Amino acid sequence: MQTTSRVFDDIARLASGALGTAQGVKGEMDNLVRQRIEKLVFEMDLVPREEFDALKAMLVRLSDVVEAQEAKIAELEAAQKPKPTARKKTASTAKNAD
Repeated sequence: MQTTSRVFDDIARLASGALGTAQGVKGEMDNLVRQRIEKLVFEMDLVPREEFDALKAMLVRLSDVVEAQEAKIAELEAAQKPKPTARKKTASTAKNAD
């Protein structure tokens, strides 16, 4: 019975070592893939997410400012237009109309 227990202990140690090695290989592969992707992104000159979000927020604010300014311009243009006045009929225009 002692030899059977020893065989199982050896198999358990071997499996534990193999599992540890497999986890180490997985970690190395993850790092390698991450490095390759980062290099590819850098070479493609892509924008980082933080910069994209900052520019998007600035664009939204500028859009709001432009809309407000367009409304103000339209209001000023409407106030600047002369109001049409009704012409009074004079005696000479009344005779010509007849």
